[in-house]
Amino acid sequence: MKTIFITGASTGLGKATAKLFQQKGWAVIATMRQPEKETELSGLDNVTLLPLDVTNPEQINNTIQKAIQSGVDVVFNNAGYGLVGPMEAFSDEQIIKQLNTNLLGVLRVTQAFIPYFREKKSGLFITTTSMGGLFAFPLGSVYHATKFALEGWSESLSFELGLFNIGVKTVAPGGIATDFAGRSIDAPTHPAYDDATKKLWALFDVDNFSTAEQIAAVVYEAATDGKNQVRYVAGQDAQSLYARRLEIGNEAFRIEMGKNVLGL
Repeated sequence: MKTIFITGASTGLGKATAKLFQQKGWAVIATMRQPEKETELSGLDNVTLLPLDVTNPEQINNTIQKAIQSGVDVVFNNAGYGLVGPMEAFSDEQIIKQLNTNLLGVLRVTQAFIPYFREKKSGLFITTTSMGGLFAFPLGSVYHATKFALEGWSESLSFELGLFNIGVKTVAPGGIATDFAGRSIDAPTHPAYDDATKKLWALFDVDNFSTAEQIAAVVYEAATDGKNQVRYVAGQDAQSLYARRLEIGNEAFRIEMGKNVLGL
């Protein structure tokens, strides 16, 4: 029986992925900041709950040492949230928290697992990025900084870990119909950008988002297809927008985005 280790498994995509892999006959190590509050996953066979705050290096090492005792085949770096708003509205604390969670947390978890995978000469890292790691929307600069960074980091890491038969993949979803937009969004405001903010949020129609289960299916595909492929663009909205960017080029797409969203 193969085992997947998942961060950010308490809600949304993380929980949907845990449930899907369990249904497919995998053992699941589902991690979250407060596993004692989780009631649904705790009742499933072959699911182990462990505490993990990806901003806590000591807890990362302790939890991973526990996890590898029973064996791990796939690590799914999924924990994260969105800092959205104008750059001048962000405090230094908010910027640091975003980088620490979305970027450094992934790097720390991955780095802790690498020696284990290298010794057994197999393993796979999958990281949730975003369509926001492939192109940018207005008013998301620091969030995009983390997701663009993860895409570049994953591509580079795939070369060095390929030496040891370790895979590196990203799943880049578009909008997901979960509570991400509520629970997992920090959205500071600034009066100079109120009109732009309203225009941006008006674009997002939850009715057209993918379900968490649909994106979890792409995670499962990435984990099991055996392909030498880094990026998996997930969701119709992400695929359509990314195809448009590739079709017309980066700068033309940027100009088009500015016109469509802000009327620039």
